[in-house]
Amino acid sequence: MPVAATPYLITIDHLLSDDERLTWRAAREFCERNVAPGLEQHYENGTFPRELVKQFAEMGFLGAPYEGYGCAGMNPVAYGLTNLELERQDSGIRSFCSVQTSLAMYPIYAYGDETQRQRWLPGMAKGEIVGCFGLTEPNAGSDPGSMRTHARQDGKGGDYVLSGQKLWITNSPMADLCIVWAKTLEHGSDTPVIRGFVVERGSKGLSTPTMHGKLSMRASLTGEIVLDEVRVPKENLLPGVHGLKGPLGCLTQARYGISWGVIGAAMSCYERARSYTIDRVQFDRPIASFQLTQQKLVGMHNEIGKSLLLAYHFGRIKQNGKLSPEQVSILKRENVAMALQTARTARSMLGGNGIMGEFGIMRHLSNLETVYTYEGTHEVHTLAIGRALTGFSAFA
Repeated sequence: MPVAATPYLITIDHLLSDDERLTWRAAREFCERNVAPGLEQHYENGTFPRELVKQFAEMGFLGAPYEGYGCAGMNPVAYGLTNLELERQDSGIRSFCSVQTSLAMYPIYAYGDETQRQRWLPGMAKGEIVGCFGLTEPNAGSDPGSMRTHARQDGKGGDYVLSGQKLWITNSPMADLCIVWAKTLEHGSDTPVIRGFVVERGSKGLSTPTMHGKLSMRASLTGEIVLDEVRVPKENLLPGVHGLKGPLGCLTQARYGISWGVIGAAMSCYERARSYTIDRVQFDRPIASFQLTQQKLVGMHNEIGKSLLLAYHFGRIKQNGKLSPEQVSILKRENVAMALQTARTARSMLGGNGIMGEFGIMRHLSNLETVYTYEGTHEVHTLAIGRALTGFSAFA
């Protein structure tokens, strides 16, 4: 190469504490050593590397931002950096940890009582108990308030009986417990309210069939939660929240981690395109020496840098307890769109090789097509931000 070159001119290293830098380095080294080998084979086979779950726990990735109960107590920036490294390998791998942490452990941590926390959280932090989150239904996606899953108290000790179906549930085929959101009538009210329940594996009438045929997120297990008159002890009702703010609060936590994670996927694609174009010679010159190639590399590099700075900025706000759901919508909307466009651009720069598994870009691209629409579609986040800016709701 004729001049000194560096892959990144925009960094946040100088903004991080020593502990945050150590966490980032440890997460990267772990993922390169333990997650990367065999990952492409899992993607092709549509399998999840379950042997990694205990290793995730040993690294403190499960329940990372929480204090006590065997959790690591990471601050939001350190937690975000671990998500970045997990998704630098694969979105499905990061999804496992995100669901366990933000969608299964968080509702118990935030909305459960102390008995529930002591009962489940330590085992979940150790990877001994795997959880999933049941909100989406066949006819209730962006409009979760239209869910049909319902719970009734049948008078026998105050236990609940749940019936319904949840769809697109990460981890459900392997989950030991399901956080299920259902409508129920409370005493003295004729209006159903949404409540959260912990439904345990082995409950009569509960099944979690695997969904087959996915062309994306193939290294992640996705299934259903089918509830056929499932009896749930009253002690498994999450007492600390009523209404949609319960599941939406969980989704806000998950979206924050996703917004860091997709930066890792974008970095992986950019770095692969950069190294490929430096090595690839056409017309007697490396294609990285051509103006159009450099234009694409500069565009990807700059957008990744801006997304990293945005994530860091909102991470510090979250650390101070002031991050709003609308700010998380901004972060998720912008960073996922950036990562998806980066993957598309990088794929094109490799030509035919861009679709080959050994280069990893097409896998990231396919995964990011899913991330673009889950945990709130791009359009729904647009309307959430628009409502905050104008005071008018355009959802209906």
